[in-house]
Amino acid sequence: MEHTMRLMLCAALMLLSFSLLAENRVQEFVLDNGMKVIVKEDRRAPIMVSQVWYKVGASYEPDGITGISHALEHMMFKGTKAHKPGEFSRIIAQNGGTENAFTGRDYTAYFQTMSSDRLAISLELEADRMRHLTLPAEEFAKEIEVIKEERRLRTEDKPTGQVYEQFSALAYRSLPYANPVIGWMNDLENMQVGDLSDWYRLWYAPNNATLVVVGDVDPQEVFLLAKKYFGPLKREAIPQLKPLREPQQKGETRSVVKVPANEPYMIMGFKTPVLTTAETSWEPYALEMLAAVLDGGSSARFSKNLVRGSEVAVSAGAEYNAFTRLPGMLLVDGTPAKGRTMQELEEALRQEIGRLRSEPVTEEELERVRTQVIASKVFELDSVFYQAMEIGMLETVGLDWRLIDQYVSALKKVTPEQVREVATRYLVDDNLTVTQLEPQPMENSKPVRRSAGGRHGS
Repeated sequence: MEHTMRLMLCAALMLLSFSLLAENRVQEFVLDNGMKVIVKEDRRAPIMVSQVWYKVGASYEPDGITGISHALEHMMFKGTKAHKPGEFSRIIAQNGGTENAFTGRDYTAYFQTMSSDRLAISLELEADRMRHLTLPAEEFAKEIEVIKEERRLRTEDKPTGQVYEQFSALAYRSLPYANPVIGWMNDLENMQVGDLSDWYRLWYAPNNATLVVVGDVDPQEVFLLAKKYFGPLKREAIPQLKPLREPQQKGETRSVVKVPANEPYMIMGFKTPVLTTAETSWEPYALEMLAAVLDGGSSARFSKNLVRGSEVAVSAGAEYNAFTRLPGMLLVDGTPAKGRTMQELEEALRQEIGRLRSEPVTEEELERVRTQVIASKVFELDSVFYQAMEIGMLETVGLDWRLIDQYVSALKKVTPEQVREVATRYLVDDNLTVTQLEPQPMENSKPVRRSAGGRHGS
């Protein structure tokens, strides 16, 4: 085991050295219209990834039009004045590329992976749809039905999806993270193409976007191409957002979801700071290490003690994301093993969390977990796509892409006492929301629907 850990650490450090050297190959430009352009050279293969990130997502949406960012993402493939519906995708495919898009709580992004000599095609098409969508009503009428069916399949026909949706709506008192990215069904049913037109005009502007290009490219050439295609687009007056914070929770909150399901399930969420909001910069990194101690592979505590040890759980996990625009939560979830109760599972999860508060993690355990977390992150960044993803995501939530290279050093500084300190401060009952799935007989469930189609959107 010790030999394996050394090998993992050596591999991680070798790739880390490559990553740090690559920082010198990252160049940043700002066009006159305010659009940021970030280019990272990676010459290992003659390909490139081009991503356009917009600072708008589900957390920007007011009540009544939830899901509009995701709906607009779908419509970005439905034509401009210069290109008919579907032509964007066809041109990319004809040039040997792949493309898609995704919407999250804090951003919407569009990407293409192509031969590096096809970058101009990608940028020309993205610049065209940044300001020149036609948003045909007949296309929207079809696409909104696809989105509604997507919601049914991902949430309404999926028991764990319903649990997570109710959990989020209950846990967040003030923050818009309470709303699902895909939107509430009532809002989708009442959405009009004019709503999308207003949203598009409000947020899709060069001064609210970041272009990230990673791969076998020359930064100066990328800048000149970006200036050629995006430079003529006019900047817009982007709304200034008010700072949002969650009020202090003053007691445990619980709920039960009763839907047809095969097995019970539960989510526990503790309110936590993130890098954009933390008063102390080390806390988010300590929380990330804490989550990895609980659920950082087969040797982590949940797997070792609850799944294989006491066999109280068939699955148990922990999740934390330090890189979000607004404060979030550290999540713990699980499903009890056959013959074990939800009460037994919850008690076992609480016992493991309590141990983090009562006794420091050993240096040996923390070092093992740290090695795995660092190796996982560094291997992930070996992909040109994920290099671009990290840069775009950090920039769009209000952080700096250079945090990618500070991440490893920050994790190395986390101490056992810091892990215990964040557990003591944040993983407490008064800061907790719990939602349990209480399965109902499956014979009362509706038949599974087939997808209405539509490959874009997430």
